[in-house]
Amino acid sequence: MREQQGDRGQEPDRDQRGLLRIGLAEVYNPSMQPTLYPGDQLVVRYGAPVRPGDVVVLRHPFRQDLLIVKRAVERREGGWWVKGDNPYVENDSREFGVVPDELVVARAWVRVRPLRSARRGGQRSMAGLVSWVVSAVRPVGSRSWRRLRSGPAVRSASRRLRAR
Repeated sequence: MREQQGDRGQEPDRDQRGLLRIGLAEVYNPSMQPTLYPGDQLVVRYGAPVRPGDVVVLRHPFRQDLLIVKRAVERREGGWWVKGDNPYVENDSREFGVVPDELVVARAWVRVRPLRSARRGGQRSMAGLVSWVVSAVRPVGSRSWRRLRSGPAVRSASRRLRAR
């Protein structure tokens, strides 16, 4: 994951108060699928309080020059237990343990999915463009995590029918 922001890659000063500290981060690996895919952009808020289920940007405990995106699962003694949403990728607390609070850089607020066919020079119909606009911008947070944990098999049939 590479972080993109206007202040040339430097983390905003956490001691500044009263300023809305927002930045962009890009996802580069599949550890957060199906919530986030490589190429997705995240609008992040620096210094925001973290709750269980939030998607966070943090410094890797073993390589602090590397920023990674994970889900904060629970508070433990010494910091946060974090996991990726992809069960097949174990580059998370199962590998490196609890992440200290000072390594948590930001909380993800919104995911923006790129318009893939436009990037490759392809054409897109108006219906396809409208569909992208509706699905491209989504909040990421504890609500999406609860949906992942419950899974489609756990939801009731009446709820699925009402959603259609």
